[in-house]
Amino acid sequence: MRRTKRTALAAAALLAATTGVIATSAPAQAAARDGVCQSGEFCYYYNSNHEGSVSDFTGSIADYGTTQPSCYDYKGPGAGKGLCIKNDAASVWNRTGKKVRVYYNTGYDGSRAYQDFAAGAKKNLNATMKNNNASHKIGVSGGTGSQFLVPFPCNETWAGQTRSNHSPVNSVDFNHYPDDYGYKVYASAAGTVSRVGNTGSTSYGRYVYIDHGNGWQTRYAHLSSQNVSVGQQVGVRTLIGRVGSTGGSSGPHLHYEQRLNGNDVKVTFKSGNAVYFGTKNFARTTGCP
Repeated sequence: MRRTKRTALAAAALLAATTGVIATSAPAQAAARDGVCQSGEFCYYYNSNHEGSVSDFTGSIADYGTTQPSCYDYKGPGAGKGLCIKNDAASVWNRTGKKVRVYYNTGYDGSRAYQDFAAGAKKNLNATMKNNNASHKIGVSGGTGSQFLVPFPCNETWAGQTRSNHSPVNSVDFNHYPDDYGYKVYASAAGTVSRVGNTGSTSYGRYVYIDHGNGWQTRYAHLSSQNVSVGQQVGVRTLIGRVGSTGGSSGPHLHYEQRLNGNDVKVTFKSGNAVYFGTKNFARTTGCP
Protein backbone atom coordinates (compact mmCIF):
# COMPACT_ATOMS: atom_id res chain seq x y z
CA MET A 1 0.00 0.00 0.00
CA ARG A 2 1.33 3.51 -0.89
CA ARG A 3 2.07 5.61 2.15
CA THR A 4 0.51 9.03 2.29
CA LYS A 5 2.63 12.14 2.93
CA ARG A 6 1.20 12.25 6.49
CA THR A 7 2.17 8.61 7.15
CA ALA A 8 5.70 9.20 5.85
CA LEU A 9 6.16 12.23 8.08
CA ALA A 10 4.94 10.28 11.09
CA ALA A 11 7.43 7.52 10.35
CA ALA A 12 10.25 10.06 10.15
CA ALA A 13 9.23 11.54 13.49
CA LEU A 14 9.17 8.08 15.11
CA LEU A 15 12.66 7.37 13.75
CA ALA A 16 13.98 10.62 15.22
CA ALA A 17 12.39 9.87 18.61
CA THR A 18 13.83 6.37 18.88
CA THR A 19 17.32 6.98 17.42
CA GLY A 20 18.04 10.61 18.27
CA VAL A 21 18.76 11.33 14.60
CA ILE A 22 16.84 14.08 12.85
CA ALA A 23 15.83 13.18 9.28
CA THR A 24 16.80 15.89 6.79
CA SER A 25 16.17 16.31 3.07
CA ALA A 26 18.98 16.38 0.47
CA PRO A 27 20.35 19.87 -0.31
CA ALA A 28 18.53 21.62 -3.12
CA GLN A 29 20.37 21.68 -6.47
CA ALA A 30 20.99 24.94 -8.30
CA ALA A 31 18.15 25.62 -10.70
CA ALA A 32 19.04 25.30 -14.39
CA ARG A 33 18.98 28.64 -16.25
CA ASP A 34 17.81 30.69 -13.29
CA GLY A 35 19.48 33.96 -14.28
CA VAL A 36 22.22 33.66 -11.66
CA CYS A 37 25.82 33.09 -12.80
CA GLN A 38 26.96 30.18 -10.64
CA SER A 39 30.08 28.04 -10.55
CA GLY A 40 30.18 25.67 -13.52
CA GLU A 41 28.16 27.96 -15.80
CA PHE A 42 28.84 30.13 -18.84
CA CYS A 43 26.91 33.38 -18.64
CA TYR A 44 25.93 36.20 -20.97
CA TYR A 45 25.11 39.70 -19.75
CA TYR A 46 22.80 42.02 -21.61
CA ASN A 47 25.05 45.06 -21.05
CA SER A 48 28.79 45.67 -21.08
CA ASN A 49 30.83 45.38 -17.87
CA HIS A 50 28.57 42.58 -16.61
CA GLU A 51 25.49 44.65 -16.05
CA GLY A 52 21.90 43.95 -16.93
CA SER A 53 20.07 40.64 -17.01
CA VAL A 54 21.95 37.30 -17.01
CA SER A 55 21.48 34.20 -19.18
CA ASP A 56 23.32 31.18 -17.76
CA PHE A 57 24.30 27.86 -19.39
CA THR A 58 25.90 24.57 -18.37
CA GLY A 59 26.29 23.20 -21.93
CA SER A 60 27.10 24.19 -25.51
CA ILE A 61 24.34 25.70 -27.69
CA ALA A 62 24.44 25.68 -31.50
CA ASP A 63 21.56 28.12 -32.08
CA TYR A 64 19.90 30.35 -29.50
CA GLY A 65 16.73 31.00 -31.51
CA THR A 66 15.23 34.37 -32.29
CA THR A 67 11.65 34.43 -31.01
CA GLN A 68 9.82 33.71 -27.79
CA PRO A 69 8.78 31.36 -26.33
CA SER A 70 11.36 29.00 -27.89
CA CYS A 71 14.48 31.18 -27.79
CA TYR A 72 17.13 31.16 -25.09
CA ASP A 73 16.52 34.37 -23.16
CA TYR A 74 17.72 36.48 -20.26
CA LYS A 75 16.43 35.19 -16.92
CA GLY A 76 17.99 37.45 -14.31
CA PRO A 77 16.68 40.81 -13.10
CA GLY A 78 17.69 44.01 -14.87
CA ALA A 79 17.75 45.43 -18.37
CA GLY A 80 17.09 42.85 -21.07
CA LYS A 81 15.15 40.35 -18.95
CA GLY A 82 12.96 38.17 -21.17
CA LEU A 83 14.69 39.15 -24.41
CA CYS A 84 16.25 36.54 -26.70
CA ILE A 85 20.04 36.52 -26.29
CA LYS A 86 20.91 35.86 -29.95
CA ASN A 87 22.85 38.83 -31.32
CA ASP A 88 22.04 40.77 -28.16
CA ALA A 89 24.83 40.18 -25.62
CA ALA A 90 27.61 42.52 -24.55
CA SER A 91 29.71 40.70 -21.92
CA VAL A 92 30.34 37.21 -20.51
CA TRP A 93 31.57 35.40 -17.42
CA ASN A 94 33.06 31.95 -17.98
CA ARG A 95 32.72 29.93 -14.76
CA THR A 96 32.83 26.49 -16.42
CA GLY A 97 36.49 25.68 -15.73
CA LYS A 98 37.00 25.18 -19.49
CA LYS A 99 37.72 27.44 -22.46
CA VAL A 100 34.54 28.64 -24.17
CA ARG A 101 34.30 29.93 -27.73
CA VAL A 102 31.51 32.33 -28.75
CA TYR A 103 30.70 32.23 -32.47
CA TYR A 104 29.40 34.98 -34.73
CA ASN A 105 27.33 32.40 -36.65
CA THR A 106 25.07 29.55 -35.60
CA GLY A 107 26.25 25.95 -35.74
CA TYR A 108 29.63 26.75 -34.14
CA ASP A 109 30.67 28.43 -37.41
CA GLY A 110 33.61 30.74 -36.82
CA SER A 111 34.30 31.57 -40.46
CA ARG A 112 33.07 35.14 -39.95
CA ALA A 113 34.41 35.69 -36.41
CA TYR A 114 34.63 34.18 -32.94
CA GLN A 115 36.01 35.04 -29.51
CA ASP A 116 37.58 32.72 -26.93
CA PHE A 117 37.19 33.04 -23.17
CA ALA A 118 39.57 31.22 -20.85
CA ALA A 119 38.30 29.52 -17.71
CA GLY A 120 37.38 32.21 -15.20
CA ALA A 121 37.40 35.04 -17.77
CA LYS A 122 35.02 37.91 -17.06
CA LYS A 123 35.20 40.16 -20.11
CA ASN A 124 33.28 42.24 -22.62
CA LEU A 125 32.64 40.87 -26.09
CA ASN A 126 34.94 42.59 -28.57
CA ALA A 127 33.76 45.14 -31.12
CA THR A 128 33.08 42.47 -33.75
CA MET A 129 31.26 40.04 -31.47
CA LYS A 130 29.22 42.49 -29.38
CA ASN A 131 25.56 41.92 -30.25
CA ASN A 132 26.66 39.30 -32.77
CA ASN A 133 26.58 36.13 -30.66
CA ALA A 134 24.84 33.17 -32.31
CA SER A 135 26.31 30.02 -30.66
CA HIS A 136 28.87 28.94 -28.09
CA LYS A 137 30.87 25.81 -27.39
CA ILE A 138 32.23 24.81 -23.99
CA GLY A 139 35.55 22.95 -23.86
CA VAL A 140 37.20 23.94 -27.15
CA SER A 141 40.90 23.15 -27.29
CA GLY A 142 43.88 24.81 -28.93
CA GLY A 143 43.69 27.85 -31.15
CA THR A 144 42.82 28.45 -34.76
CA GLY A 145 45.20 25.78 -36.08
CA SER A 146 43.75 23.86 -39.00
CA GLN A 147 40.76 26.24 -39.19
CA PHE A 148 42.74 28.61 -41.44
CA LEU A 149 41.31 29.11 -44.92
CA VAL A 150 43.27 29.73 -48.12
CA PRO A 151 43.70 33.55 -48.25
CA PHE A 152 42.02 34.05 -51.63
CA PRO A 153 38.48 34.09 -53.04
CA CYS A 154 36.72 30.85 -53.90
CA ASN A 155 36.97 29.51 -57.46
CA GLU A 156 40.65 30.51 -57.80
CA THR A 157 43.52 28.00 -57.87
CA TRP A 158 46.82 29.08 -56.33
CA ALA A 159 50.13 27.19 -56.37
CA GLY A 160 51.70 27.22 -52.92
CA GLN A 161 55.47 26.69 -52.99
CA THR A 162 57.77 25.89 -50.06
CA ARG A 163 61.55 25.58 -50.19
CA SER A 164 64.33 24.85 -47.73
CA ASN A 165 66.09 28.18 -48.33
CA HIS A 166 62.98 30.29 -47.75
CA SER A 167 62.97 32.81 -44.90
CA PRO A 168 61.30 31.88 -42.67
CA VAL A 169 61.57 28.27 -43.72
CA ASN A 170 57.90 27.33 -43.16
CA SER A 171 56.44 30.23 -45.16
CA VAL A 172 54.59 29.70 -48.44
CA ASP A 173 54.82 31.70 -51.68
CA PHE A 174 51.53 31.72 -53.59
CA ASN A 175 51.29 32.22 -57.36
CA HIS A 176 48.27 32.38 -59.66
CA TYR A 177 49.35 31.72 -63.24
CA PRO A 178 49.80 33.31 -65.66
CA ASP A 179 49.52 36.59 -63.74
CA ASP A 180 49.28 37.40 -60.01
CA TYR A 181 49.43 41.15 -59.76
CA GLY A 182 46.44 42.89 -58.19
CA TYR A 183 44.55 39.73 -57.15
CA LYS A 184 42.53 40.02 -53.94
CA VAL A 185 43.92 38.72 -50.62
CA TYR A 186 41.56 37.85 -47.75
CA ALA A 187 42.16 37.08 -44.07
CA SER A 188 42.50 33.33 -43.63
CA ALA A 189 40.89 33.40 -40.15
CA ALA A 190 39.03 35.85 -37.95
CA GLY A 191 41.19 38.14 -35.84
CA THR A 192 42.56 41.60 -35.19
CA VAL A 193 44.98 43.47 -37.45
CA SER A 194 48.11 44.04 -35.36
CA ARG A 195 50.50 45.62 -37.91
CA VAL A 196 50.25 47.30 -41.30
CA GLY A 197 53.60 48.41 -42.66
CA ASN A 198 55.96 49.02 -45.54
CA THR A 199 59.68 48.15 -45.52
CA GLY A 200 60.27 49.88 -48.83
CA SER A 201 62.39 48.05 -51.40
CA THR A 202 63.63 45.36 -48.99
CA SER A 203 62.20 42.45 -47.00
CA TYR A 204 58.35 42.22 -46.82
CA GLY A 205 57.56 45.46 -48.62
CA ARG A 206 53.89 46.20 -47.95
CA TYR A 207 52.63 43.75 -45.34
CA VAL A 208 49.77 42.96 -42.92
CA TYR A 209 49.87 40.98 -39.66
CA ILE A 210 46.70 39.51 -38.13
CA ASP A 211 46.47 38.15 -34.58
CA HIS A 212 43.96 35.31 -34.13
CA GLY A 213 44.21 34.67 -30.39
CA ASN A 214 45.78 31.81 -28.45
CA GLY A 215 49.23 32.77 -29.78
CA TRP A 216 48.32 32.44 -33.48
CA GLN A 217 49.26 35.03 -36.11
CA THR A 218 49.25 35.18 -39.91
CA ARG A 219 51.44 37.39 -42.09
CA TYR A 220 50.85 38.57 -45.67
CA ALA A 221 53.72 40.26 -47.54
CA HIS A 222 54.82 41.85 -50.87
CA LEU A 223 51.34 43.37 -51.23
CA SER A 224 50.67 46.05 -53.83
CA SER A 225 48.09 47.67 -51.54
CA GLN A 226 46.64 47.28 -48.02
CA ASN A 227 42.94 47.65 -47.25
CA VAL A 228 42.90 47.37 -43.44
CA SER A 229 44.18 49.34 -40.46
CA VAL A 230 45.73 48.45 -37.09
CA GLY A 231 43.12 47.42 -34.53
CA GLN A 232 40.52 46.48 -37.15
CA GLN A 233 38.53 43.31 -36.48
CA VAL A 234 38.49 41.08 -39.56
CA GLY A 235 36.81 37.88 -40.68
CA VAL A 236 37.55 35.44 -43.48
CA ARG A 237 35.51 37.58 -45.88
CA THR A 238 37.56 40.72 -45.17
CA LEU A 239 39.66 42.00 -48.07
CA ILE A 240 43.03 42.90 -46.51
CA GLY A 241 45.01 43.83 -49.64
CA ARG A 242 46.11 42.86 -53.13
CA VAL A 243 48.98 40.77 -54.45
CA GLY A 244 52.06 42.71 -55.51
CA SER A 245 55.83 42.58 -55.78
CA THR A 246 56.97 45.09 -53.15
CA GLY A 247 59.99 44.76 -50.89
CA GLY A 248 62.61 42.19 -51.81
CA SER A 249 60.30 40.32 -54.20
CA SER A 250 61.58 39.35 -57.65
CA GLY A 251 58.06 39.02 -59.10
CA PRO A 252 54.40 39.24 -58.11
CA HIS A 253 53.31 36.69 -55.47
CA LEU A 254 51.89 36.49 -51.94
CA HIS A 255 54.31 35.59 -49.16
CA TYR A 256 52.24 33.92 -46.41
CA GLU A 257 53.11 32.75 -42.90
CA GLN A 258 51.38 31.08 -39.98
CA ARG A 259 53.02 31.68 -36.61
CA LEU A 260 52.39 30.27 -33.15
CA ASN A 261 53.77 31.99 -30.06
CA GLY A 262 56.19 33.98 -32.21
CA ASN A 263 57.56 31.06 -34.23
CA ASP A 264 56.79 30.24 -37.86
CA VAL A 265 55.08 26.84 -38.19
CA LYS A 266 54.19 24.59 -41.08
CA VAL A 267 51.18 25.98 -42.91
CA THR A 268 47.91 24.10 -42.47
CA PHE A 269 44.52 24.88 -43.95
CA LYS A 270 41.07 23.50 -43.30
CA SER A 271 41.19 22.10 -46.84
CA GLY A 272 44.71 20.62 -46.60
CA ASN A 273 48.32 21.25 -45.63
CA ALA A 274 51.29 22.69 -47.48
CA VAL A 275 53.88 20.25 -48.88
CA TYR A 276 57.41 20.53 -47.47
CA PHE A 277 59.38 20.97 -49.65
CA GLY A 278 57.54 21.30 -52.93
CA THR A 279 54.49 22.82 -54.63
CA LYS A 280 50.80 22.12 -54.13
CA ASN A 281 47.64 23.70 -55.56
CA PHE A 282 45.18 25.28 -53.14
CA ALA A 283 41.66 26.70 -53.46
CA ARG A 284 39.25 28.11 -50.88
CA THR A 285 35.98 26.19 -50.77
CA THR A 286 34.24 27.68 -47.68
CA GLY A 287 33.83 31.14 -46.23
CA CYS A 288 33.55 32.56 -49.74
CA PRO A 289 33.59 36.39 -49.88
